[in-house]
Order: sequence, then C-alpha cells, then structure tokens
Amino acid sequence: MSREVEDLNRRLLRARDAMDRAYAEPLDVATVAAVAYLSEAHFSRSFRAVFDETPHRYLQRRRVERSMFLLRETDRSVTDICFDVGFTSLGTFSRTFREIVGETPSGYRATHPPIEAPHCFQMAMTRPRLPEGASPRPASVARRSSSSGEARPAPVP
Repeated sequence: MSREVEDLNRRLLRARDAMDRAYAEPLDVATVAAVAYLSEAHFSRSFRAVFDETPHRYLQRRRVERSMFLLRETDRSVTDICFDVGFTSLGTFSRTFREIVGETPSGYRATHPPIEAPHCFQMAMTRPRLPEGASPRPASVARRSSSSGEARPAPVP
C-alpha cells in the first residue's frame, strides 16, 4: 500500500474515532473533515469509499446503537434518550431508528429487555440488523455498509 493511501486511511480512522467519541454532540461534515485535515468533499468521498457509508449515515448508526443500549438498560423516556444521543428532533430519531433497526424505539424497548451477559457479547448480539428482505439503503445506493468497522484501503487515484 502506498504511503499516500496509508496516510489517508489514518486520517479517516482519526475522524471516525472523533465521531465515536463525540457522537452526542452536534457534528457536521466540516467539523469532522477538519479532524482529518481534508476538504469536506474529499473527506465525504473518501469516507464512503473506505467505510462504505457516508459520514452522516455512520454518525446516525452510531447514535442509534447507543440509543438501543439506553432503551434496553434504562427507564429513561424515548424523548430523553433521543436528545441524549445527539438527535435534535424526536421525529427524525424515530424515523432513523426504524430505518436502521426495523422497529420503533418504543417497540424495541418492549421486545428487548436488559441483557445479562458480558459487554462484548451484548455488543455483538445487539448490532442493528435490517429485517429480512428490507433494503439497507435507498434504491439509488447499491451496497450495504460494513458493520465490522474495519477500514478498507482507499482507492488508488
């Protein structure tokens, strides 16, 4: 792998790590692109090429993953959880949650009690999965994102 590709992958991983740490804060592409020292357009293209999803969708998925935990393990209201994980609208939270998980936040809470297992098993077993036959993305987007979190090599220019 060339030095330029390694450098780009390192920058993208640094930006993704920043998103993981600050997922509940208001983040936009400009802020995260600055972490990677890339322009917004180049960052968005490169992030999608390497992680197979846009930075915005990655951040939404990360927020939904955290909300799944809070819905299972706490008795906080759905509205409180919505704002705790960084969404600014209950409607957007509910729609996004349903798109990613396949059920509403309240429905998820009703069917998923607290888990009594080591945290590493909880993480593996509660990863958002789409219902059978559901399209992972709008029809205009061809591939589903990788849930492994591993960076693929950036395409060589």
